[in-house]
Amino acid sequence: MKRRELPSEFRATAPTRLDFAGGWTDVPPFSAREGGVVVNGCIGLAAHVELKLGGTLIRLIAEDLGQELECADSRGLVLDGRLDLVKAALRMFPVQSACTLTTRSDAPPGSGLGSSGALDVALVAALSGARGERLSEREIAEQAWYLETVEAKIPGGKQDQFAAALGGFQRLTFRDPDVGIEPITLDPAFAAALERQTVLCYTGRSRVSGATIARVMGAYERGDPEVTGALRAMRDVADAMAEALRASDLARVAQLVSANWRQQQALDAEMRTSEMARLEGALAPAGALGGKAAGSGAGGAMFFITGDDARPAIAAAREAGATVLPVRWTPVGVRAW
Repeated sequence: MKRRELPSEFRATAPTRLDFAGGWTDVPPFSAREGGVVVNGCIGLAAHVELKLGGTLIRLIAEDLGQELECADSRGLVLDGRLDLVKAALRMFPVQSACTLTTRSDAPPGSGLGSSGALDVALVAALSGARGERLSEREIAEQAWYLETVEAKIPGGKQDQFAAALGGFQRLTFRDPDVGIEPITLDPAFAAALERQTVLCYTGRSRVSGATIARVMGAYERGDPEVTGALRAMRDVADAMAEALRASDLARVAQLVSANWRQQQALDAEMRTSEMARLEGALAPAGALGGKAAGSGAGGAMFFITGDDARPAIAAAREAGATVLPVRWTPVGVRAW
């Protein structure tokens, strides 16, 4: 009988997301003490992971970043600021001694679209698959969060990992360590209109969310009333956002996106960069009904909800120096094969 060969290549992909409301409330210690609510929807810009077993070295390749590292064995996987997420993933899910692990993200670095969370999820899915482990979507999300915050020592909440694992639109609740999952099903015609009238703009300035998160949650720990009030208000906006999406009320969605952004700016003086201010100023007279930073803010991308014709807003965004990224809702979360 011919011996069956075990697979030597494993792949995984996971989508990024737009956080419509409530981002920041999934971050400890607020999520542990008071509980958070986030509403997000996944888009087609994805993180991709390819693992090939074999060879003589551990090779790490980040195609989108143009970085490549090699080490003789797992002792070389030291966190030093270079591809730390990938190193931490291999430390957490060790495979055989030699392999090539290639990653790529469709989203720009530091875009605020949850691309590191999507990469976490894709890494966990590919590496656990190579180890013969079969994890549920929830387990992948939890392991992915642990990978980023504990193994790679990058602070943050759980919404990105759960969005990437689950796909679609979700209302997620956080009362650490528990995460509640409540899918939001959009009316198909409304989903198409929202997709057509959402303009996603990369400002060109990458942001590092860790420093901003540390400042904001430090202020919350000190009992800063403005920060505490803003976090509670964003949690309320998220609940209202879930209702507006289910009601197919696009004008209300746009209004709530802007309401969330106003509260978000109260969290930190550096939340709104000069590029963001310029972009807002350009899109308001071009038909934008509402907009906000994607993710934690302080750089990265913004997205805007426009009127029926998004073309003037798209032209204004490009004139202001932004890169307009595609928006396609995706109902599918992590995939591994």
